[in-house]
Formats: sequence, structure tokens, C-alpha cells
Amino acid sequence: MAQELYRGTGRRKTAVARVRLLPGDGKITVNGREHTEYFPRQAYQERVSAPLKALEVGDRYDVVVQVHGGGPTGQADAVRHGIARALAGESQEARSELKGAGLLTRDARAVERKKYGLKKARKRSQFSKR
Repeated sequence: MAQELYRGTGRRKTAVARVRLLPGDGKITVNGREHTEYFPRQAYQERVSAPLKALEVGDRYDVVVQVHGGGPTGQADAVRHGIARALAGESQEARSELKGAGLLTRDARAVERKKYGLKKARKRSQFSKR
């Protein structure tokens, strides 16, 4: 097996992605499948490859990802975050470029929990004055 270069862990909502960068020719594998097969929507494919395009290193590394939890949006963003974190280990210039593009920031938004006495997290029953 090829020698591992960099690792990164990406998170978004409840999805967690473990990313490994290997020397290669730009193949992205997610859970043993091609990323275009795993994420059929074009928007998700672009999101996943955004860090590689930002640094223009798409053809230098093979990306192997294990992702679990959440749905397709959370998983795609977790993969993007993990790839960006792995690439940040390459050099200080790469890190500053990724940080400037906003790719190293973890999106902390998650589902708000339901509160007791309410129908959902914030939805109440209609107020009646009389």
C-alpha cells in the first residue's frame, strides 16, 4: 500500500470524516466508492473537491475517506473539512490559503434540541389571551 502523507478529521452536524492523503493522481474514494458515485449531486462533488481546487493540487494526491453519521450534506461538508485539515499539514502557505478561503473553519451549526412543553425546539402552541 502507498505511503500515507497527511491525515485530517472533518466534522459537520453529526457526520465525521476520517481523511488520508496518499501520493497519487487525484482519485477521491469515499467509503470504498468513487466520490462521484457516493455523492451523485454535482453540488456535493464540488464541495468535496473545493480544498484541492483552492490549492491546485488535485492531481498530486489520492484521497481516501471513511465517513459516517449524518446525511449527504453533513457528510460532504465533513469530507471537505477533513481534506482541508489534511492539506493544512502540507505547509504554512497552504494553511493560510485554506484559512483565507474559509475551508478550515468547522461549521458549528447543528440541530437544536427539543425543549419540554414545546412542540419542537422553538415552536409553541398558539397563545390564547382568553
